[in-house]
Amino acid sequence: MSFFALSRRSFGSLNAASSSMARTYSTKAPPTWASLPPSKQRLIPTSGIYPKGFLVSGISSSVKKSGAKDLALITSPTYPCSAAAVFTKNVFQAAPVVASKERLQNNGGKAIHGIVTNSGCANAVTGAKGLENAKEMLEALDSLTGHKHSSLVMSTGVIGQHLKMDKILQGVKDSKSHLGDQHEHWMDCAQAYMTTDTFPKLRSKVFQLPESKVEYRIAGITKGAGMIHPNMATLLGTIVTDLGVEPGLLQYALSHAVDRSFNAISVDGDMSTNDTVALLANAGATEGKVVVDKISSKDFEAFRENLTEFAQELSQLVVRDGEGATKFVKVSVEGAPTFEAAKTVASTVATSSLVKTALYGQDANWGRILCAVGYSGVKEIDPKKVSVSFIPTDNSTPLKLLVNGEPEQVDEERASEILKMEDLEIRVDLNLGTEKTAYWTCDLSHEYISINADYRS
Repeated sequence: MSFFALSRRSFGSLNAASSSMARTYSTKAPPTWASLPPSKQRLIPTSGIYPKGFLVSGISSSVKKSGAKDLALITSPTYPCSAAAVFTKNVFQAAPVVASKERLQNNGGKAIHGIVTNSGCANAVTGAKGLENAKEMLEALDSLTGHKHSSLVMSTGVIGQHLKMDKILQGVKDSKSHLGDQHEHWMDCAQAYMTTDTFPKLRSKVFQLPESKVEYRIAGITKGAGMIHPNMATLLGTIVTDLGVEPGLLQYALSHAVDRSFNAISVDGDMSTNDTVALLANAGATEGKVVVDKISSKDFEAFRENLTEFAQELSQLVVRDGEGATKFVKVSVEGAPTFEAAKTVASTVATSSLVKTALYGQDANWGRILCAVGYSGVKEIDPKKVSVSFIPTDNSTPLKLLVNGEPEQVDEERASEILKMEDLEIRVDLNLGTEKTAYWTCDLSHEYISINADYRS
């Protein structure tokens, strides 16, 4: 994973469905939210409280044949932002990833005023022309905000195709009249991020810091449903806050948060070319004053933990919308000698195709879980100390499967009850130390194959 430290309400003139094959993409219209199952409808916010100083929009530039929204702007016209980002480790890094890295490095994480994002075309593996197009998108947003060299760019969609730049550039201009700071503007923006997503992924919250009486706000948008696996996934994420944070500390906080959220999820074990999670902090709540400027401060620690919790909630929406998924699964590992060991074991279990298919089949085949723990590569593991349990999410009694290396007499009827639940936790205790972590994944179903076999048609 690469880490790049970058560290008035008015703008002036700017102001699957769960059934098989129901996924949307650039050639298909977005779903009607009312047609989604209740489990997904409840994930779509009907209101929000958003950071001060940001104006956003989401429109159709007609890149998608369906006319669905495909161009999103997130801007901070008045206050320059500190910025941080994490990018994919895929060798074939898309043009927008390269362009954004360069912009952040040149700016030193300062003076960023916005992000332009398009969906429907990834602008990946597009050569010199693709990079030129990505830089044109940066310049277009610079022109809109009136701040040179101040923009970032993201793209997502089909790989190997050039952007329709006439439509994109006109769309950036057209977005000027659509910018706003209300919930409907943020929802439009979130929809413009979507590809095979079945619902827009948007969250916002209010938080406070121990050494400050000011109320701060944070908001985030993400997209992703397939090709989800660290580091990172075919996902985009943008988080913004009106707290003022020094650029280097912003990157440190984002790295910590992403390692425990966007880099702790998996749907199918595939890593994409465009993955980016960016964080902007504009100090809009304090009229441009930087509040968090010391790593040793209580305010920084509180901000980092708030950011981590927020990023976890946002990233988990991706797993809940996993292609073909019927279950949301938390893999908890505790009693590890190090954080790295805990994460390695959690990741190995969460990405095991045999574990995931057993979950889809509601089969309490805990041997597959133990097998994954065993080949995780953590050398300290002692088979005589490992315990495994299913933890139901309805607060009923956990089901012990293995205790200190000895198998339990499994109540198959009880196991079946737990595995029928939409949410499930698999808990592994290594009994080797005090470190712990969690990973979030889903099951692997027949529908996943159907969706991806028909991806471009």
